[in-house]
Amino acid sequence: MPEVTIKIGERDFSVSCQDGEEHFLQSAAEMLNTEARVLLKQIGRMPEERMLLMSGLMLADKTAGLEDKIGTLEKKLADQEQLLDEIRNQAPETPEPEKVEVAVIPDIVTDTLESLAKRAEAIALEAETKAAGS
Repeated sequence: MPEVTIKIGERDFSVSCQDGEEHFLQSAAEMLNTEARVLLKQIGRMPEERMLLMSGLMLADKTAGLEDKIGTLEKKLADQEQLLDEIRNQAPETPEPEKVEVAVIPDIVTDTLESLAKRAEAIALEAETKAAGS
């Protein structure tokens, strides 16, 4: 087990931890040290036991506040997920494709239009011929 020296409230402590846990121990010690420094600024020198107790209580208070916030956020998230499920369940199924009817032009109409177009071309050609000959 590695021995790690941590500093809390300007005092050094030697603490054992599991292999690979040194970083977590240092991080936790820094959090405790932050609270201890606040106490030392406010109160000044105090017995080691009292400093550690008060620092631990301050961290516990912060942790309790965060747990309350997490609980509130988890409740909000659950409510939003339930609302989303309700909306999904209310959504209509994929709508049926819309049918569009296209008018069919009878053959007699297309034949008549073709005949008229040919007659118009013939008249235009005759008019050009007469205009060129005059």
